Amino acid sequence: MASYNEEEKTEDYLFKIVLIGDSAVGKSNLLARFARDEFYPNSKSTIGVEFQTQKMEINGKEVKAQIWDTAGQERFRAVTSAYYRGAVGALLVYDISRRQTFDSIGRWLNELHTHSDMNVVTILVGNKSDLKDAREVPTTEGKALAEAQGLFFMETSALDSSNVVAAFQTVVKEIYNILSRKVMMSQELNKQDPSWIENGKTVVLQEGDKEKEAEAETKKGCCSS
Repeated sequence: MASYNEEEKTEDYLFKIVLIGDSAVGKSNLLARFARDEFYPNSKSTIGVEFQTQKMEINGKEVKAQIWDTAGQERFRAVTSAYYRGAVGALLVYDISRRQTFDSIGRWLNELHTHSDMNVVTILVGNKSDLKDAREVPTTEGKALAEAQGLFFMETSALDSSNVVAAFQTVVKEIYNILSRKVMMSQELNKQDPSWIENGKTVVLQEGDKEKEAEAETKKGCCSS
């Protein structure tokens, strides 16, 4: 969970982002393309936990995205709650050339919401857009599902790099924007009542119901999710 301590006024942010979706939809190659600009045409299912930390600059602030790969566990439907813990962003990936991977989206969303905050910033990613002749899921269908579920949407190709960086940036920028709004709100509260932030209290930044006014929760000492 992202947090902001008024005393430290840190310039750096670390966001945990998870990659989820059926096996062999190209999650590891999306991460490889984004983090190292590499692609492995004969890549096998990931073994062991993998994550990459990528730095980005947003509005003059250094943001670090810690991106986690499911390590092939999805083949056994054994992705654990520990994998999702602390995640503030997610890329939910399907393969546009395999209809069954798109049909699994609902199950993955349920799992994400079960094991993490309901307001994790999520983008639905239709990967392998280079396989035009093998397409089984129309772009319009992906967009419609994303709109119905309140998700961002983008089609990508880890092979030719199309939209890969943009997909990750979309999630990171939205997380940063949410966090920035919370920081501004906490600063306004402090101006109205300076005693509110005394004794090193920390503001925990959680995005609440978008229909309601965001709430700030204070807790003495160090907070963690």
